Amino acid sequence: MSEGSRTVEDVRNLLHSWRGLDAQRMVDFYNRWAETYDQDMSVLSWRSPQMVVDFLCDNFCGSREEARVLDVACGSGLVAKMMFEQGFRHFVGVDGSEVMLQKAAESGLYQDLRLALLGTEPLPAQIGAFDVVVIIGALREGHVPPCVFRELCAAAKPGGYICLSRSDSKSQYGKKYDESVMKELQWMETEKLWTPVDVRDMNQYMIDFHNQQDQQQDQFLTGTMNLYRKPLS
Repeated sequence: MSEGSRTVEDVRNLLHSWRGLDAQRMVDFYNRWAETYDQDMSVLSWRSPQMVVDFLCDNFCGSREEARVLDVACGSGLVAKMMFEQGFRHFVGVDGSEVMLQKAAESGLYQDLRLALLGTEPLPAQIGAFDVVVIIGALREGHVPPCVFRELCAAAKPGGYICLSRSDSKSQYGKKYDESVMKELQWMETEKLWTPVDVRDMNQYMIDFHNQQDQQQDQFLTGTMNLYRKPLS
């Protein structure tokens, strides 16, 4: 299919095929999807990377040029490109798809790219090394489990920021995932592993690919952005 010819229905059909996949088959799915990923996300009007980067920049205190950023579930590197435009310069990326990492490498923005299947393998990141840890778009059922939050926090420096976005799930299974996410976030606050800095809604961040093809008008997904800060001591 030529560039620019993919439609919302093409992408919906593709994404419906990931339902019920186990971890390894999900990796295979993303390896195959990498070639059209950026184009497909544009077709779906995916705005969460820009929304989250703006959200982070509104709250970040420190030198953007010197900050070390851990981009978790980095995909093809869209987040790093947007953060670079805002003055950030030092990026390490982690993703479960080798082909996605190859796409991210083409950006020339990452000092290091590391392959890991989050939740199955340990997060390959130095403890206490990053000024910013960011994960966008991967916190959904069948992808990254909430237990990974503790690894994200551990990778941040004392005083470092952990920024995440998550979708509002509609399925019963998705709602159970949302409940487990909220429980883990709250436990980490209670344990004083991090402190909430800000929270913001993500309104209409992407066309709802769950909707049936006979909808009269595209519906949009909503979600939430959370920003935490690791204690200085």
